[in-house]
Amino acid sequence: MKDTRVTAAEVAKRAGVSQPTVSRVFTPGLHVSKIKEERVREAARELGYLPNTLARSLNTGRSRTIGLVLANLKNPFSTEALQRFSRALRDNGYHLLVFFANDLDEDVDAVVEDLLAHQVDGIILASVSTSIRLTSRLDTVSIPFVLFNRGQEDRSLPSVTASNFDGGRQAGRFLASSGHRRIAHIAGWQKSVNGRERQEGFIAGLAEFGLEPISCIDCHFKRDMAVEATIALFADATRPEAIFVGNDDMAFGVIETLRFTLGLHLPNDVSVVGFDDVTMAAWPSFDLTTLRQPAEMIVDTTVEMLLDMIETGKRPEGRVEISTALIVRGSARIPEGWPDERL
Repeated sequence: MKDTRVTAAEVAKRAGVSQPTVSRVFTPGLHVSKIKEERVREAARELGYLPNTLARSLNTGRSRTIGLVLANLKNPFSTEALQRFSRALRDNGYHLLVFFANDLDEDVDAVVEDLLAHQVDGIILASVSTSIRLTSRLDTVSIPFVLFNRGQEDRSLPSVTASNFDGGRQAGRFLASSGHRRIAHIAGWQKSVNGRERQEGFIAGLAEFGLEPISCIDCHFKRDMAVEATIALFADATRPEAIFVGNDDMAFGVIETLRFTLGLHLPNDVSVVGFDDVTMAAWPSFDLTTLRQPAEMIVDTTVEMLLDMIETGKRPEGRVEISTALIVRGSARIPEGWPDERL
């Protein structure tokens, strides 16, 4: 079969320029005069030319590809972040290669080995379980990486997260200010820094009002576990008046269980506050009061940090935290005199 792929040489001939000029036009970061660029792009469109990114990577030593490790796409926050990463990296001339891994150290490690085999220029680690052994491995092979929305005990590692502790504290203050006294927490995975910090902040916020949570249940950021926890909480005689849920995905399961399984009304019978503010949180069927993680800002900061590491070879100092904001909707009772700047 005849190979009908249009070559850079053919584009160069049609545009009246040299072949290296064609390569420069389609290599991000290299500059060509505006007149020549327009001629090359017009010729490429007419001929149906597709740049050979593999050949270009061999010449430049760069694949222009970033690897992203995700645990899953069940959490709507991950889906929305993935779309933003794809757009932000494309705008900077990079491709996105996505790998999925369970929240297990050995699974994440195996996936990163695959990413290294694909010769990615950098890695974004968005899996809940990101081991110290894994990040040490990346340091050893000098692959730039940034932890996205995933803290680690070693705060010197390059990472970008929401201010989880402060968000949890805001949730505790808000529910206590609303007059609730029996308040429970359906928590995110307590082996993850995010889950622990949100719970610790929530406990600190209640403590400012002389309260303690009646229960904190580790539901691993999983909706089905949150549903079971909700049923268990309301089977007890000291059922909660309010629940802070560690992420929106679990909160949606909690709300559906309260309404359709237990026959309760929000917020008259019970208040619910989530964490993330994904698009679905604003749907009338959920109308969820939640802590907003500014996903676009977190993504943009992560991309900027990683690309700077790739270009300069220097690693930034530690963790960047992006402030969370309480978004008040209809799933939780609103304190008298709201808004209150102290919250």
